[in-house]
Amino acid sequence: MALRLGPLRIPWPGKAHADDPYWAHFVNAPPADVANSVIEMIRKAPDGNIFPTKTELHTPEITSSHVKELAVYCGADLVGIARLVADPDGYPFGIVTAVRADEDPREARGVGGQVPAQNELYVTFVMSAWVRELGFRATDDRAAAPDLEAERLAAQAGLGKLNAAGHLVTPKFGTRVHVGNVIRTDLPLAADG
Repeated sequence: MALRLGPLRIPWPGKAHADDPYWAHFVNAPPADVANSVIEMIRKAPDGNIFPTKTELHTPEITSSHVKELAVYCGADLVGIARLVADPDGYPFGIVTAVRADEDPREARGVGGQVPAQNELYVTFVMSAWVRELGFRATDDRAAAPDLEAERLAAQAGLGKLNAAGHLVTPKFGTRVHVGNVIRTDLPLAADG
């Protein structure tokens, strides 16, 4: 049901943002100084220390359910756990999270286009800090470029399937999803998929 305020009607009729002259600039124009963006601040934030005493955990299945609940609470729309077979640092599991994305952050470089990447960085930052607080190793490589195998691991974790271009297609969001960097960890978990 639309709300009428005199000549205005909410939601706006027609396609969202169709006649907004500033929307394309907001989504596509990168900031003048990338160092001032929230994304760069999160990427440059240092990892915390690993708590010296490991927390006693339930079964890997229960721990996995706690990980997924926390990820959703932090803003992830999809969460899965993948087994890492040949990880060079010896991490056995990867926590894969994804958020809904109207714009692909790899293509839309503006502040508005980077919102899914910002949301995803927040989720991985909090999740990896929580795992370290439990006394286990966790890295999400925020400072690095986006994880190239993240979408493959998301498909392995059962979040969706890869299309011909190698992008994740989910049942709930289709291709309108952004997969962030994978949190590699030695936290005992149960792999999905």
